[in-house]
Amino acid sequence: MSLGWWLVIALALGITEVLTVNLIFVNLGLAAVVAGLVALLGFGLLAQIIAFCIAALLLLVLVRPWGKAFLAKRTPNIQTNAQGLIGKNAVVLETVDVHDGRVRLDGEVWSARTQGIEIPKGMNVVVLEIDGATAIVAPAMPEQVG
Repeated sequence: MSLGWWLVIALALGITEVLTVNLIFVNLGLAAVVAGLVALLGFGLLAQIIAFCIAALLLLVLVRPWGKAFLAKRTPNIQTNAQGLIGKNAVVLETVDVHDGRVRLDGEVWSARTQGIEIPKGMNVVVLEIDGATAIVAPAMPEQVG
C-alpha cells in the first residue's frame, strides 16, 4: 500500500474520532500515519502492517490513558447523555406510578415511574435517576419548579 492510502485511512479514522471522541480512532489514525511513513521508506505491505500494529498498540496503551486523564481534568463536572438529566424538572403527561407513566423531560416524552407513589397528570416532578430509557421521578418541591 502507498503513503496515500494510509493517509486516507488516517483521515477517515480522524473523522470517526471527531464523531465519537473516545480517543481510540485518533490513535489508530496516528498509527496509520506511521505505517504510511514506513511505506514512504519503501518497505513492503507486511512491514507496513507490522508498523501499524505496533504503533497502534503503543499509542493505545501509553497515550490514550494520558489523554483521557487530561480531558477529564479540563472538563470536570460535565455530565453527558442521560446522567445530565438527573435533577431536571419534568411535567407528567400520563399518570406516573411504580410501574409506568409518561413525562415531558428536556423537550422529549420519556417513560417514567416512581419509587412508590402515584403522581397525576400535570404535576411537576424532578428526575432522581435514569434507568435505561425510563426516568425515575418524584414530586418536585415548590422551590424546585422552574
